[in-house]
Amino acid sequence: MHNHSLALANEPVKTLLWKLSVPAIAGMFVMSLYNVVDMIFVGRGVGALAIAGVSVVFPLQMFTMAVGMMIGMGTSSLISRSLGAGDMKQAERALGNAISLILILGGTLTIVGLAKSTFFTHLFGATDDVFPYAKEYMDVILFGTVLREFSMSSNGIIRAEGNAHVAMISMFIGALLNIALDPIFIFVLDMGVRGAALATVIAQAVTALYILRYFLSGKSSLRIKVKNFLLGWVVVKQIVSIGSASFIRTAAGSFIAVIINRMLGSYGGGISLAVYGVINRVLMFGAMPSIGIAQGLQPILGFSYGARRYDRGIEVIRKSAIIATAFSVAAFLILFFFPGPIVRIFSTDAALVYQGTHAMKLVFIAFWLIGFQVVGSTIFQAIGKAIPTFILSTSRQILFLIPLIFILPHFFQLDGIWLSFPIADTLSFAITLVMVIPQMREFKIQQALIEGGDVTCTNH
Repeated sequence: MHNHSLALANEPVKTLLWKLSVPAIAGMFVMSLYNVVDMIFVGRGVGALAIAGVSVVFPLQMFTMAVGMMIGMGTSSLISRSLGAGDMKQAERALGNAISLILILGGTLTIVGLAKSTFFTHLFGATDDVFPYAKEYMDVILFGTVLREFSMSSNGIIRAEGNAHVAMISMFIGALLNIALDPIFIFVLDMGVRGAALATVIAQAVTALYILRYFLSGKSSLRIKVKNFLLGWVVVKQIVSIGSASFIRTAAGSFIAVIINRMLGSYGGGISLAVYGVINRVLMFGAMPSIGIAQGLQPILGFSYGARRYDRGIEVIRKSAIIATAFSVAAFLILFFFPGPIVRIFSTDAALVYQGTHAMKLVFIAFWLIGFQVVGSTIFQAIGKAIPTFILSTSRQILFLIPLIFILPHFFQLDGIWLSFPIADTLSFAITLVMVIPQMREFKIQQALIEGGDVTCTNH
């Protein structure tokens, strides 16, 4: 058994949770920071309409992320459970299949996207004044699709074998390189939004090379073997069924971003699109620590469940929920009470600052509920329960946000779009609570049976 797996089995839960979460949070912090800095350079270097242009292309980037996350989450859940059960062969087969899926799906997205980029730019809600910026950005960003998906999914896989610091370094490399290249391409070489996109693609390429080197160097407990590239129906089915919740959540986010862009275009115009671009970046930044905690929770809970250590499972869920909630309360206090200074970081455009400050107040009213929500949906993902994972991952976006975005603007115009966010957050929090409580009760019953000596009873 590799020493990473020994740690998952024996190390104190709190130490282990921090050990796995802190690198995930740090990596995501840098990733979110890059998203924010990228937008600041575009806003300051090119203008408010360029922010809107980048924001219009965001659904496409989210969709490629969705594919990467589906493969990453599904594969890492399978690898965690295989390592917990001592099946190295299955874990390596999952890795090989994941790489093949990335090449096939990412390659397809790139080809289709480049062939139809004008169509997609209009579809994603670009108004006439925003279109040139959006098209220019999209045509370059598509070239990084396979690289982005490979980096996204590998992060989850590397964390699943307990090697979180490598995943963190890979995120650092991509984000910091991007932040360094942005001002060179935008200001020095005067390449505008095309420069911002080029900086992103170069950074993605370097990140992918770093990860590939890690897998080939022998430092990973998993080996890349050519025979594992051959797709196996059973493995692919497992990857996709567990990862599909992640895919649907993020792809729904992409679909929603398109709807919001189009609604904002008709109710508010180019400046409203720019406001949404800023809010989106800030929202990701605020949710990031909670997502990091959930990513730390996943391998510990998956391993504990596979090894039938329900006591450790209960403990890590409790601790994760408390820490994630504390983070989301802190984010809420900053975003809700200081929206003006935050918007001004991105742009000094008076219309953008005025509208952005007002919109942020509405969007972030219920943000303090996010932490528990994120942890709640990760619980079911970690233990391989596809249906509850699917329900919780999609409730906020699909069940609540989409209908609200269509209904509320009829009554409140532009404000209706902004108010959809906190209402969806509140409803989603309620549904998560209703599903997590019985699952915790089930863990307690399983643990009591094991402690009572009846080791045969389990619900796998």
